[in-house]
Amino acid sequence: MDLDGAVFLDAFPRLVVAAGSNLKIAMISILFALIGGTALTLLRTVRWKPLSRVIGIVIGFIRGTPILVQIFLFYYGLPVLHIDLAPITAGICAIAFNSTIFITEIMRAGLAGMDPGPIEAAIALGLRKRVIWTHVVLPQLYIRILPPLVNEMTVIVKATTLLSVITVVEVLRTAQQIGNTAFRPLEPILAAAAVLFIVNFTISRGGRLIESRLANRRG
Repeated sequence: MDLDGAVFLDAFPRLVVAAGSNLKIAMISILFALIGGTALTLLRTVRWKPLSRVIGIVIGFIRGTPILVQIFLFYYGLPVLHIDLAPITAGICAIAFNSTIFITEIMRAGLAGMDPGPIEAAIALGLRKRVIWTHVVLPQLYIRILPPLVNEMTVIVKATTLLSVITVVEVLRTAQQIGNTAFRPLEPILAAAAVLFIVNFTISRGGRLIESRLANRRG
């Protein structure tokens, strides 16, 4: 089957608009995931075995199951508990929860490689643990883990396309709708891939520019 360039190009305007939904979902998800990842990282510093075991089980489950399964669990599973979420809300919760686990692992690795000097100096000054975390540890940690956080953001953007299976209208579902209307499924899918590539390329480049500026300031 030959590619129809007209269908490919005509799909772009609708797909660019639809990609705004993907980006919005991704931004909300990464915000919640960063908050959740930070909270979970702080909880993991608590030396209480039952809590550590529960966190370990949750981390193992999220890392060991596909995100699509987790999306289904939030969308179809929560109503069993009488918690009915709109498709987009269930999708955001699933993606944010998944990303929370990966961000806490990123933060754990970042903490292991941090210079202990500033922390030791803060302890020597008698600062409270909360102050040390909020004013010494976390600001340095966020800068340190910026590259993997940017990578996680691109992963989230790609994960938002899975929400089409729970009827969220985003770039992939829009591509499918265009393909069904035009009886040309391939061209809209290729156009959707191009739009998502541009979005993720922009995010990656923006992350590198921010990282470069932060490195220049430290230098």
